[in-house]
Amino acid sequence: MMMNPEIIDTMVRAAMQVMDNAYVPYGKAPIGACVLASDGTFYTGCNIENAIPRLSVFAEEVAMYRAVADGKREFDAIAVIGDTEEPFVPNGAVCQLLAEFNVQEIIMTNMDGVVKTAKLTDLMPYARAPMDNALRPIEED
Repeated sequence: MMMNPEIIDTMVRAAMQVMDNAYVPYGKAPIGACVLASDGTFYTGCNIENAIPRLSVFAEEVAMYRAVADGKREFDAIAVIGDTEEPFVPNGAVCQLLAEFNVQEIIMTNMDGVVKTAKLTDLMPYARAPMDNALRPIEED
């Protein structure tokens, strides 16, 4: 699906705006995200750090969790932004979360306005769909 440039711009602006809310006392690197639900609703998220790193959450997770908590299950795209030299690329854990909900369009950008788009399969070709990970019943002899 080719994303409409106006929608991409709206998503990037929303992701940039929510960066101001990031809680990043340790890494000092705010990240913003905006996910587009298939019904046209936008959900934003920022990264939230914790003194115990395992408890920190990524901006993309926050946006997705807000959408899921609001009852959304179908998504068209996600935009992510960071103050990075190249457009910000989601990590593998985030890509797996996106695979769970079949978010195929990834819009990556930086504060300089450089935008790159990619399909989820380009970033993580072996991301597992929900049923690929499902536990199979053990067959008894």
